Amino acid sequence: MPKPLPTVALITYPHFSPFHFGVPFMIFSTGLPEQGLFDLKIVTSHGNALAAERALSVQPDGGLELLAQADIVVVPGWHDLDSRPEPALVDALRQAHKRGAYVVGLCYGAYALAYAGLLDGKRASTHWMGEQDFTRRFPQVDLDMNALYVEDDRLITSAGTGAALDCCLYIVRQYYGQKIANKVARVMVVPPHREGGQAQFIEQPVAPSTQDARINQLLDHLRRHLNQVHSVDALAQRAAMSRRTFTRHFSKATGMSLGDWLINERLQRTRELLESTTLPVESISDLVGFQTPVSLRQHFKRRNQVSPSEWRRTFGGE
Repeated sequence: MPKPLPTVALITYPHFSPFHFGVPFMIFSTGLPEQGLFDLKIVTSHGNALAAERALSVQPDGGLELLAQADIVVVPGWHDLDSRPEPALVDALRQAHKRGAYVVGLCYGAYALAYAGLLDGKRASTHWMGEQDFTRRFPQVDLDMNALYVEDDRLITSAGTGAALDCCLYIVRQYYGQKIANKVARVMVVPPHREGGQAQFIEQPVAPSTQDARINQLLDHLRRHLNQVHSVDALAQRAAMSRRTFTRHFSKATGMSLGDWLINERLQRTRELLESTTLPVESISDLVGFQTPVSLRQHFKRRNQVSPSEWRRTFGGE
């Protein structure tokens, strides 16, 4: 007899996002001409049909009892970050993990796993926009805000919606190896593996204007002359302050030291030039004030987790 396919229980919840649902649905319902891969079951808490956003609805295969036989349990996002999963769902998730199933929280689905206590003392990931909120609610979870996905003790969590594809393909690799995962990726017309983490997608805020007029004027000057070397003494003299007073005012106004502020601004300008020009890194390092291209690459990789060339391939408009 052929070996039974791994069973995936895909949990839906009120007002679920069709996209969050659609990613694991497509991955785990996709078979190959030569073989099936997974037995997908759609689950709602009470086995009733549920409406998604904007009038779509889903007809489930059953209720939470299906989790008792599932090899993989997937929570595809979460509808309300303030809402705890109902006790029956919490118990079903805990029992599934206890008997050896993978339990997966895609994007904000990590909240459901964290509310259930499954992530306590574990590494996890979620969408970068939820970092502060998630950390405040679940300080006992070791949150990795760069990873596209994380597995810790059969608990798998992913970053934002696109990273759900990476995470689901990772699960395919765990069961069937790289060759089959690559075939599934080609069917989906997505890369089987992406370089870097979600740090490259996190919006980098531009430092706001401060309430200190002299510091604001100085910041404008620095932005116009990023390519130059700037010392604390010279800038303090320009602002008509003592070195100590300048350092205190600058830190209070920007929340950063002068050195950190300059690196932040130079990296922001570097990203803009990588996206909008074809200038080589050597030219960009001169324009933005890094002493050498090596220095630019080191600071860029440390901040964004990808190299300048990888950034340009991802975000460049050429």
